Amino acid sequence: MVMCLWLVVIGSFNACKISAEFQRFEQPTKGDGTLRFLVVGDWGRKGDYNQSQVAFQMGRIGEELDIDFVVSTGDNFYDNGLKGENDPNFLDSFTNIYTAKSLQKQWFSVLGNHDYRGDAVAQLSPFLRKIDTRWLCLRSFLVNAEIAEFFFVDTTPFVNDYFTNPEDHKYDWRGVSPVNTYTVNLLKDLEKALKESRATWKIVVGHHAIRSVSHHGDTQELVHRLLPILRANKVDLYMNGHDHCLERISDDISPIQFLTSGAGSKAWRGDVNTTNDQGLKFFYDGQGFMSVQLTLSEVETVFYDVFGRVLHRWTMSKQHLLSAM
Repeated sequence: MVMCLWLVVIGSFNACKISAEFQRFEQPTKGDGTLRFLVVGDWGRKGDYNQSQVAFQMGRIGEELDIDFVVSTGDNFYDNGLKGENDPNFLDSFTNIYTAKSLQKQWFSVLGNHDYRGDAVAQLSPFLRKIDTRWLCLRSFLVNAEIAEFFFVDTTPFVNDYFTNPEDHKYDWRGVSPVNTYTVNLLKDLEKALKESRATWKIVVGHHAIRSVSHHGDTQELVHRLLPILRANKVDLYMNGHDHCLERISDDISPIQFLTSGAGSKAWRGDVNTTNDQGLKFFYDGQGFMSVQLTLSEVETVFYDVFGRVLHRWTMSKQHLLSAM
């Protein structure tokens, strides 16, 4: 049993410290044994690059599905995160863009590398939740949504290039130094939380892709350090952004599906590397987003383009997923 050392109320959520890095949040559901949510990433451009159009379609699909919440896979504010808690970019790129009634639900967000190029700590601040109660962004945390548990992981500090080859970018590493200690402890905390989880579905969310055939490709640091933990603890889905596309890739030695939803605004047309396409089931190099529906026995993921058209639908039973490997 998890011991709750302290309790705070954030909107309709209870949080308790469960480890050095993770907090636990209870996400209310409709109680009908289903869970429905949208996933979008790499979006915060003040409505430009079709961000507003994607947001409109998210609102439409969100209403059709009667979603419970939204997951943001990072790079929430371009080009260089927020300048501080009072940066108008928060309103211009989030509050004033995702205005549909169906999107007035909790948003669970992780930081991306562009967020770290600004005041990363500002995005974690409770002050932003007072401006817009939907907003919840922490470095790493856990959300219990009854039939599923979501493990949000801060992946940016794992990428060596941001430290060894930052180019002209300045990263806000407050709270993550020394980085080796930070990442080691984060993985220990994640492994512990995954082992303790009794949820039917285990879903891990990070900004960087473990597997991708687009611009950035596989994140080797995550392949070597994170993926073995996900495989060993029977994680079902890994969701990410970073590459500005939509894709689904099946792991070759486990049931894990790698789902990229990083097409919330600017996309990278034609930027694909087919030499790295093992397990590739779907790829789209335009703007869009993803929906996920879960029951105790089945998962359905649907990818949509900027016009709300269905590009790819994948459905699998939990039993089939487990017996497939």
